[in-house]
Amino acid sequence: MTPLEVRIGLRYTRARRRNRYISFISLISILGIVIGVWALITVLSVMNGFEKELREKILSVASHVTIKTDAGYLGDWGAVANIAKRVDGVTELAPFILAQGLIVHGRSSNGVLIRGVDPAMEVFDSGPLNHLTSGAFDSLEKGSWNIVVGEALASRFGVEIGDKLTVIAPEGRVSVAGVIPKLRRFEVSGIFRLGMFEYDSAFVLLHIDDAAKLFQTGGGVTGIRLSVSDIYQAPSIRQQVADRLSSNFIVSDWTWEHQNLFKALQLERRVMFLILLLIVAVAAFNIVSTLIMVVTDKEPDVAILSTLGLGTKSIMSIFIIQGTLIGIVGTTIGMLLGVTTALNIETLVPFLESVFRVEFFPSNVYFISEFPADLRWADVTRVVIVSLLITFIATLYPAWRASKINPADALRYE
Repeated sequence: MTPLEVRIGLRYTRARRRNRYISFISLISILGIVIGVWALITVLSVMNGFEKELREKILSVASHVTIKTDAGYLGDWGAVANIAKRVDGVTELAPFILAQGLIVHGRSSNGVLIRGVDPAMEVFDSGPLNHLTSGAFDSLEKGSWNIVVGEALASRFGVEIGDKLTVIAPEGRVSVAGVIPKLRRFEVSGIFRLGMFEYDSAFVLLHIDDAAKLFQTGGGVTGIRLSVSDIYQAPSIRQQVADRLSSNFIVSDWTWEHQNLFKALQLERRVMFLILLLIVAVAAFNIVSTLIMVVTDKEPDVAILSTLGLGTKSIMSIFIIQGTLIGIVGTTIGMLLGVTTALNIETLVPFLESVFRVEFFPSNVYFISEFPADLRWADVTRVVIVSLLITFIATLYPAWRASKINPADALRYE
């Protein structure tokens, strides 16, 4: 491709066409590419943000790696903890008791997931005890019968710090009158907010010793939570821990426990990419229509260029340059708009919600009530490359058709 073809291609692009309809179709083609690239970058960034936010919310409650036993409660958990500590990558660990229960306040009741923890060992940065909106971190003391609840659950019951809640265990006491539910009054000593309605409305914390008495674990624990230095190395660390323990232990990690959810998110990202890519494809069809009309309009010019010795490849290059320029302009504008929107989505969405007086993601419906975005330049690069490739392919047929123009036929009536 020589400077001559470039100059002629750019001249055709800049020149005022006799047919204004061609200019209109060119504008529609550019707008289609702009919208497609803009939507692709924005949607992919939002979906990346949702995946990242959801992972952080889940890991604020779920363990990086969990050790359990297939024989009910884990008795000598200290010996197991000593083995797990020696695995490279394990930073912290803590025992826990996990059970389901029922919380009653007045005439209201709600099923909850109860976790018994030792505050002295709960040093995980993302845990509920580090997201307290009221109350104290160390309020869960042995024998205090205190409870820490989620913000949505506290709001539903209308309770505050110092109020009483009744916790009912699923397994009761056997007496001459039959099975009597085991229940205990707890005092609310803390309220946390994780920003995920599922946890804020149905997850509570007790001291591990109080939970052991309530659920009659006999001094045992449900398992041990492990925190690792790199969450993406959790599967490898899980395997190392499992290799050092006997087959009586069940070792899992967060990627295994929630694999269906994250696989669904990955599949959704791919599907959304393909669906939104159709916008760019439609715009590319407009480029085909535009160039075919331009070729028809410029037949005499092409014939003259052919008689002056311009070859087939050179003529094709002229129209490829013209069509590719449409793609470059549309892709560039769409990329700038997409990047700007993705970087400001967290302020743009609240503004739109206030203008239209609607909440896009109600907290009682969706896992995450915020509208996060995570712009990844790898996605931006992929979108730009695919868009330019589609527009380049769209120029090939019109350019080939222009190269096949017969000068004698084109100039016969000129």
